[in-house]
Amino acid sequence: MEHSHSKNYSEKSLLNNQSISGIENMKIILLLLFVAPLALSVRAEKDFAFLDSAATPETKSRFAMLDDVRILANGLLQLGHGLKDFVHKTKGQMNDIFQKLYIFDRSFYELSLQTSEIKEEEEQLRQTTARLQINNEEIKNLSQEMNLKIEDLIQNKIRLQEKVWGLEDKVTKLAIIQPTVQETNEISSLKAFVEQQDNHIKQLHKIVEDQHVQLDKQHNQIMELEDKLNHIELQELAENSFIEEQAESNEGSPFLVHNSTAVMHKLEGATPDCTALYNSGIRSSGIYTIKPNGSEAFDVYCEMKFGTSWTVIQNRVDGSLDFNQTWDAYTNGFGDLNEEFWLGLNKTYSITKQGDYILRIELQDWKDNKRYIEYAFTLGGPETDYVLQLSRISGSIPNALPEQTELRFSTADRDMAVINDLDCPQNYLGGWWHSECEETNLNGKYVTPRSKGRLDRTKGLYWKPKNGRYYLLKSTKIMIHPTDLKIFD
Repeated sequence: MEHSHSKNYSEKSLLNNQSISGIENMKIILLLLFVAPLALSVRAEKDFAFLDSAATPETKSRFAMLDDVRILANGLLQLGHGLKDFVHKTKGQMNDIFQKLYIFDRSFYELSLQTSEIKEEEEQLRQTTARLQINNEEIKNLSQEMNLKIEDLIQNKIRLQEKVWGLEDKVTKLAIIQPTVQETNEISSLKAFVEQQDNHIKQLHKIVEDQHVQLDKQHNQIMELEDKLNHIELQELAENSFIEEQAESNEGSPFLVHNSTAVMHKLEGATPDCTALYNSGIRSSGIYTIKPNGSEAFDVYCEMKFGTSWTVIQNRVDGSLDFNQTWDAYTNGFGDLNEEFWLGLNKTYSITKQGDYILRIELQDWKDNKRYIEYAFTLGGPETDYVLQLSRISGSIPNALPEQTELRFSTADRDMAVINDLDCPQNYLGGWWHSECEETNLNGKYVTPRSKGRLDRTKGLYWKPKNGRYYLLKSTKIMIHPTDLKIFD
C-alpha cells in the first residue's frame, strides 16, 4: 500500500511539473504576441511619418490603413494582458487542486495505517483468547483430577472411620481390662493416620477452591476479550461500509435464518403456565394450551431449557412477519407460534398477574454472536396501557432499556409516547414501550444488511445502549419465567 501511495504521488508530481512547463511556454508565446504588435506599430509610425512628408495625397490615402493596424495592435496587446491574467488564475486553481489531492492522499495513508494497527490488535486479542481458553481447559482437567483424588480420599476416610469405630468398640470393651502396649500403639498410629488424612483432604479442598476462583477469573477475561473482538469487528464493518459507500454500489445479499417448525401438543386439562407443564414432567419445547387463573385458555410456545420452562412472548428470526401493526393487533397478538409472532399484551398480562416474573431477552447479531439480558419486571393491565417497569438482574450485553421508569406501550394508531413532538412508533415502525424516541425497538422494521451501502438505523432492528454502540440484530426472542416456582407445583 505504501508503494502504491508513493507511485501515485510521483505521477502527480510529474503531472504538476508538466503543467508548470506548459504554463511557461504559454508565457513566452504571449510575450511574442505582445512584442510583435509593438514593433509593427513603431515601424508603421516611422514609415507613415516619412511617407507623410514625401508622398502625394494619393499616396497618403494609400497608407491610411496604418491607423487600423495601430488599433489592431492595441487590441492584441489587451488580449495578451487578458490571457496572462487567465493563465495566472488557472495556475492558482491547479495549485489548489494539487494541494487537495495531496491532503486526500495523506488522509488515506493515515487511515490505512490505523486499519493495520486495528488488525494487529485484533490478532493479538485472538491469540490471547486462545491461550486463555487453553489454560481454562487445563485448569478444568486439573480440577477434575483433584475431584477424583478427593473422592478417593473420602472413601479412604470412610473406611478408616469404620476401623476407628471398631477400635472404639474394642476400647470400650477393654475399659475394664488394661490394654497391651501393642494395642495402645496400634490405636495411636491409626488416630495419627486419620488426622493426617483429614489435613490432606482439607488442603485438597483449599486447592480446589483456588482453582474455581481462577476459573472464574479466566471466564471473565474471556468474556471481556470477546466483547473487545466484537467491538473491533464492528469497527471494521463500519469502515468497510464507508469504503463501499464511496463505490456507490447498491447490490445486496440478504442473510436469512428460518425457525424450525414446532410441535403442537394437546393435553388434557390446561395448566396456568409453561412452568407447571415442566413440573408435571414435560421436557419437550413446543406449542401448548395454558389457562392462567381468571383467564380464557390460549396457546403459547413453551421453551424448555436451563432446567425449567419459559413462555415465549415474542420471536423474530427472518423478517417474514410485519410488526408494524395496530393497537388491537398488539393487544390480542399476531403471527404464527411456529415462526415469527407476538403473543399479545392481554395474554402476557394474564400470565404475569399470577405472580412475580423474570423477563429474558435473547439477541443474536449478524456475526452469530449471541447475547442475553434478564430483568425483574412488572406489567400493568389495559387500564394503564400495559405500563412496564424494569430492573436489570444480569446479562452479557449492556442495558439499553430505561430502568425504574414507567414505560407505556404505544403504536402508530395509539401513540402515548410523544416526546418533543416526535411520533416514535411511526419513526420506528412497530409498537413498543417508549420513554423517548430511543434507538432500541425490538419490534421495529426488520432490515437485512447489504454487502454495499448504508443502513437507515432509524428503521432497523437494533439494540442501542445509551452510551454504547449499535448492535444490528438478526434474531430476537423475549421470554418470561416465574421467580416463585412453588406456585405452580
